[in-house]
Amino acid sequence: MPELYYKDALKLAQKEYKSCVARGIDPNLQVLDDLLPSEKAVRGIDLGVVQIPAEFIVGTRHAGRTNSFTRSFLPLMPESSEFASKWQHLCCSHLEEGIRDPIKVCEYMNRYYVEEGNKRVSVLKFFSAVSIPAQVTRILPERDGSREVEIYYEFVNFYRLSKVNYVEFSKQGSYAQLQKQVGKEPDEVWTDDDRASFGTAYHYFRQAYEKSGGKRLSSTVGDALLAFLKVYGYDALRGKSAGEIRALVSGMWEEIELQQEQAPIDVKLQPEEKKENLLQKMFSPSEPKNMKVAFVHDKNPETSGWTRAHEGGRKYVQQAFGDKLTTCAYFDAMDGDPLSVIETAIADGCTAIFTTSPRLLPASLRAAVDHPEVAILNCSLNKSHRYVRTYYARMYEAKFVIGAVAGALSMSDNVGYLCDYPIFGQIAGINAFALGAQMVNPRARVCLEWSSVGGAEAALKRLAERNVRIISSQDIGGRGQGERGAFGLSLFTDAGQVELVRPIWQWGTYYEAMIQSIRDRSFRAEYAESSKALNYYWGMASGVVSVECSDRIPAGTKRLAELLQRGICAGACEPFRGPIYAQDGRVIDGEDHLLSPEQIIGMDWLVDNVDGELPRYGDLNDTGKATVDMVGVEPSTKEGK
Repeated sequence: MPELYYKDALKLAQKEYKSCVARGIDPNLQVLDDLLPSEKAVRGIDLGVVQIPAEFIVGTRHAGRTNSFTRSFLPLMPESSEFASKWQHLCCSHLEEGIRDPIKVCEYMNRYYVEEGNKRVSVLKFFSAVSIPAQVTRILPERDGSREVEIYYEFVNFYRLSKVNYVEFSKQGSYAQLQKQVGKEPDEVWTDDDRASFGTAYHYFRQAYEKSGGKRLSSTVGDALLAFLKVYGYDALRGKSAGEIRALVSGMWEEIELQQEQAPIDVKLQPEEKKENLLQKMFSPSEPKNMKVAFVHDKNPETSGWTRAHEGGRKYVQQAFGDKLTTCAYFDAMDGDPLSVIETAIADGCTAIFTTSPRLLPASLRAAVDHPEVAILNCSLNKSHRYVRTYYARMYEAKFVIGAVAGALSMSDNVGYLCDYPIFGQIAGINAFALGAQMVNPRARVCLEWSSVGGAEAALKRLAERNVRIISSQDIGGRGQGERGAFGLSLFTDAGQVELVRPIWQWGTYYEAMIQSIRDRSFRAEYAESSKALNYYWGMASGVVSVECSDRIPAGTKRLAELLQRGICAGACEPFRGPIYAQDGRVIDGEDHLLSPEQIIGMDWLVDNVDGELPRYGDLNDTGKATVDMVGVEPSTKEGK
C-alpha cells in the first residue's frame, strides 16, 4: 500500500515539474537562505510549538533537500531510492497512528520554510493535511515602508493577540478591522474559546467561499471574510449551517469580487450625460408615473443643521417633481436600529433611499445586499462597496475660495479653521482653505482646531486665546440657526460673530439629478457598465456647491471670490495644482502637478502652513468616534495615535 501511494505521489510530482518548466517557473522548493540577508539568518523569535497552515509551508530553510521535492512538496526521487523508502515508512506511520512529532520551521512574511521534517511535510500534504504541528522561529523583515511588509507587521500584532495564523489580507488596516468585527477591543487578547469559535466560523465560510468560485479570485479568503462581516456581522457565521452561509455568500458575491480590485472605487465627478439614440427612446421602458423616495437621517432638523440641510433638499425635489414623486423622511435613526428604519422605508414602498450620514453606512449596505431591487445611496466618501453607492460634494472647492477671502481680510497672518471629524473629504477642505489663504498671503498660517475634541465652544476659546479672529467654522451653534449654512467664514469680535462668507450645499440640485437618473434607468445602466464601487463626488461645475459673500465683504474681495468660482467651474482654477508641500516636508505632486480625485479624497496629511494635527481617536467624542469608524482617515482611526 505505501508503495502505491508513493507511486501516485511521484506521478503527480513529475506532472507538476513539467508544468512548472513549461511555464518558466522554478519547479523546486523555495529556499529561505536565498531570500534573507546573511545577518538576518541567525536572528529570530521563538514562537514555540504551534499548528501552522499546511498551505503556507512553501520551502526549506537550506538548499540541501530542495531538488528532492516539487514546489508543493511532492517527492521527486526514484521509487528505488532510500528517500522513497523513508517516505513510505512515514506514510505507514501516518496511516496507522498519525505523525505527531512537530517539524522545525522558520517563519518569514507568514510563510514557513522547513529546517527539519521535509518528508513529513511531503506525506502530510499528500494526504491533504490542513495544519501541521511545528516548532516555529519567526524572522522579521526590515520595515521598508512597502505595503507587503506593513501588512505583515499588522499580522504580527494580530497574532500576538489572537494566535490565529491562517487569515491573510491584501489591504492595510484589515487585521485591525477583523479584531473589531469579532467584537474585540484594539488590544484585547483572545481566549481559547474565542480562537475555537472563530476557527469553526472561518472553516465554514471558506467552504462556502470556495464553492461559490473563490479560488478564481486574486483576493484572499480573509478579504472576502471581512467584506462578509461588514455586511452581516460575526453572529451570522455562528450557529448557521453550511447551506445558510453559502446562500449569504452568494447573495453578496459582487461585494466579494470587488475585494480583488486594486483601485475598487470609480469616482464620478459630474452627472452622467444621458445619451440615447432614436431606437432607444422608442423602445426603452417609460419613466414610472409615481416614485416613492425615502430620506433616512441619523438626527433631526431641530438639533442638526446637517439634517436640516438635507431635509431642505427633500422638500426641493418634492416640489420639482410634483405628483411624479412622493418623498418621506425618517429621523433619529441612530436612536434605535437603523436597519429596521430602512426596512420600514422599503416596506412603505420606497424604491430609492438616501441615508444622509456616514454612521448609517453599515445598515445601508446590509439593506442594499438584502434588497437589490431598491436603490440605496449613502452620504459619505471613499467607501468601496458594490451594492450601495455613496455621494458627497466637493466642498473643498468652496473652502479654497473662502480661504482666499480669509487670507485677504485677515489683519494678521493667522486665520482659524474649526473642523468636526477627521474623515474623508474634510481633510481636503482644510488643505484647500490653507492653500487659498496662502495664495493671497504667502505668510498665512491656518490655526486648526476640532469641535469633536472637547466641543465647539472650547475649540473657539482656544483660537481666541491665540488672538485668531477670522475663523472658518463648521457647524458652530447648530441649533436654532434656521436655514443658515454650517460652514461659514466669520469674524469673531467682543460684540459677537459676524458672518462673512457661506459655502452653500445645494442638496436639492444633487437629489434632483440623482432621482432623475433613477427614473430614466441610467442609474441601473451605470451600475452595469462598471464593476467597481460608485462614488459620486460632484462640485461647483455641477451646481451642487457655491459660495455666497455677505455685504460686509469689500467689493474687491467679493470680486476675487467670484473670479475664483468661475475659474473652478470652467476648470481653469484647480485648488490642488502643485507643487504642494506637506507638514513633514514632503512634496506632494500628481500627474502634471495636479492631484487626482483619489489623492484628494484619500488625504491623511496636512499642508505646511497648517498649525495643528489630526486628533487622536481616543480624544474624539462619541459621535466623532462612530463617524471615524465608518469613514475616518487612517491616522485618526488608530488608538494611541
